[in-house]
Amino acid sequence: MTHAEALGKARTAADFAAVIALLDTDINHAVAHRRELEQAEDRAVFGDGDLAAARAALDACNDVITVLEKTICVADTRRIEAAESEARADIAALGDEIAAKAATLTERWRSARRLVEQLRQELFEADALVRAIATANGLFDAAGVAELKVNLTATRRAAMAVARAAAPARLSRAGLHADRLLLSLLAPGGALDPRPQLGAPVAGVKTKFIAASKTLSERG
Repeated sequence: MTHAEALGKARTAADFAAVIALLDTDINHAVAHRRELEQAEDRAVFGDGDLAAARAALDACNDVITVLEKTICVADTRRIEAAESEARADIAALGDEIAAKAATLTERWRSARRLVEQLRQELFEADALVRAIATANGLFDAAGVAELKVNLTATRRAAMAVARAAAPARLSRAGLHADRLLLSLLAPGGALDPRPQLGAPVAGVKTKFIAASKTLSERG
């Protein structure tokens, strides 16, 4: 296949770049050959060779170089146009992809909204049960049957003691904040469990101890 045929069949920027590479090789060879012809012309001027033939060969070589340069210029222009067209096609494809992701995102948000509403309903029901059990616990205390009381904290913590999914490595700041809010509903000492976490220091004990020590010291 000649370079002209390859150039005619080229469609992509990569195709045109491959043709240009071949044309560059040809023009490099032609330039090297022109130097040889120029030396032959110099020798012919001083009687070593046919001057007319040397000049004709040099002119023909220059014509070849000119054609190659013009062809390379045309090929490079088409390469740039093909690259721009491919870039536009890539952007259009990306636009279609993002539009599809946006539609999926909308469904995800709707699903999250439904789950949050479902969670709120569950929490409302759980809160009503907590109040009912707390009232009953008070009655059990008053009746002297403390063994019938239900430990609400132990009940909740036992229900929440399950494995938790790990957050994605590249979760956004907003995603991390939302995840912490959700985990606070499950963690001891969190939003649903105002008591301190197991093993955590009891707030105020150290302050009270220091105040008592100071009073005793002043009295002494």
